[in-house]
Amino acid sequence: MALRHAVLAALLDEELSGYQLAKAFNVGVANFWHALPQQLYAELGRLETDGLVTGREVVQDTRPNKRLFRVTDAGLAELERFAAAAAKPSFVRDELLVKVQTADRIGTGAVIEQLVERAEFAAAKIELFTSLLEKIRGDRDEEDFLLHGTRIGPYLTCLRGLAFEQGNKDWCERSAAVLRARRSAEV
Repeated sequence: MALRHAVLAALLDEELSGYQLAKAFNVGVANFWHALPQQLYAELGRLETDGLVTGREVVQDTRPNKRLFRVTDAGLAELERFAAAAAKPSFVRDELLVKVQTADRIGTGAVIEQLVERAEFAAAKIELFTSLLEKIRGDRDEEDFLLHGTRIGPYLTCLRGLAFEQGNKDWCERSAAVLRARRSAEV
């Protein structure tokens, strides 16, 4: 997957400025695709050049003018092509795992601290995803929303983000506890 597909997916619901796109990425898309704001702005330019999005200038009185972007028919066709292509398997690439891998040969104090920090970060993301899921489904219960709700894609990706962060939190807490127990047993 290229960044372009994640940007196109983020623009499906509404016209967004680059700033709004960056905020949307931080809240929703970041659970499956990370991008810095400058990468998003550059990608918007490429997408517009390629005719996959169109931008329009909005004149503002008290602020600088802004550009709003929306997906074109060609952009929708690109997303359809992308969705039809075989998905590559995902993989984990995480430097914290490399550090835990070395736990038998190095001191574990710093690794335990980083595991605790990662668990706290995951807990904050769990709260965010839980809140987003509630906001998306409104007053519907989850089963009703899953069967009859509109824009199910963002809800399902948010569920994946929630499960991912819950798994991270659980693994970090357990790994930190194991390393603490082993350190105590050595004394």
